[in-house]
Amino acid sequence: MRKWLVGLMAVWVGIAFAATPKKVVLDVENMTCPACSITIEKALEKVPGVTGTKIDTKAATVTVTFDAERTTVSAVAGAITEAGFPANVRANGG
Repeated sequence: MRKWLVGLMAVWVGIAFAATPKKVVLDVENMTCPACSITIEKALEKVPGVTGTKIDTKAATVTVTFDAERTTVSAVAGAITEAGFPANVRANGG
């Protein structure tokens, strides 16, 4: 029983100190249709640490939530760019 409680406390402490997710808004070129969104989502699924995406084709933006301990803004933008959609961090931060 004691080992179980110690293990549970260790998990709780780990969660309490987990990195706060970061969010970045990117201006993305060439997004014209729903298939573009799917392509971008698939590219971001391959980036370790990406935990969420919101794609707005009308505004030509992609908002990405990620773990900064596992990836970087450059890696996120690079994945989108490599998928055929040049991406740059929004100048005003979103």
